Amino acid sequence: MNKIISKKQLSADVYEMVVEAPLVAHARKAGQFIIVQIDTDWGERIPLTIADADTEKGTLTIVFQTVGASTHKLAVKEPGEAVENILGPLGNPTHIEKFGTVVCVGGGIGVAPLYPIVQAMKAAGNRVIVIIGGRTRELVIFEDRMRQYADELVVVTDDGSYGRKALVTEPLKEYCAAPSPKPDLSVAIGPPIRMKFCEKTTAEFGVPIMVSLNTIMIDGTGMCGGCRVTVGGEVKFVCVDGPEFDGHRVDFDNMMLRMRAFKQREDEDHHKCHIGLGLPPHPAPAAQK
Repeated sequence: MNKIISKKQLSADVYEMVVEAPLVAHARKAGQFIIVQIDTDWGERIPLTIADADTEKGTLTIVFQTVGASTHKLAVKEPGEAVENILGPLGNPTHIEKFGTVVCVGGGIGVAPLYPIVQAMKAAGNRVIVIIGGRTRELVIFEDRMRQYADELVVVTDDGSYGRKALVTEPLKEYCAAPSPKPDLSVAIGPPIRMKFCEKTTAEFGVPIMVSLNTIMIDGTGMCGGCRVTVGGEVKFVCVDGPEFDGHRVDFDNMMLRMRAFKQREDEDHHKCHIGLGLPPHPAPAAQK
């Protein structure tokens, strides 16, 4: 059992939780994730990236969006209650070294798993440029936390309600096109469509890009095959070979096709859970970055 220490609602359907998990907190590294089983009655296992960890307190910070039945069930839990099981840390850690100038791009809830990578890249001596965004102001998260580590921070919103009115790919292109210093590496986390266009943007200027994939996943150990993607013409499993890959080698179109396999069921669960769990009714969220 993993006690919930705190819960914060970041937007209409995005939550931040701090949970006790001392063994995972001590072992985790930037880029890794966990599998959460909310309770034994339901039993579904859901993958969640680790947004932060406190080794002294033995806690993890997770950020999640209420989409299906399990995330809705997690959202209604309160501090003092518990999550049945947390398995992790899973996946390969981010490769961290002193690259030079690193541009880190995140949108929507993709900003949360980007945060530990920004911390680690800065600690390794890199010049870190951070670009974060969302559809609207309410979907921009972790801005203050990113400012503590970023040498430069750019905030964008699709509708111009906060920061600069732009997609994250626009400032990314400007940094890649600048004569000096040209980024030595870029990192992108967010909706697949946005990562796809970040890859296209960096490819134009020959800038390497690392992407963190969040595919359909069940066991998290490579057995079910649900998370398979094509990378460089080869089949890879996100849970054990990733979650991070060379973005220039990822077949994003195939990945996005596979991720839509259960969309109808997810939309049905989203609607039913808002009614059944007493959450404020609103339309199922569109894909966002």
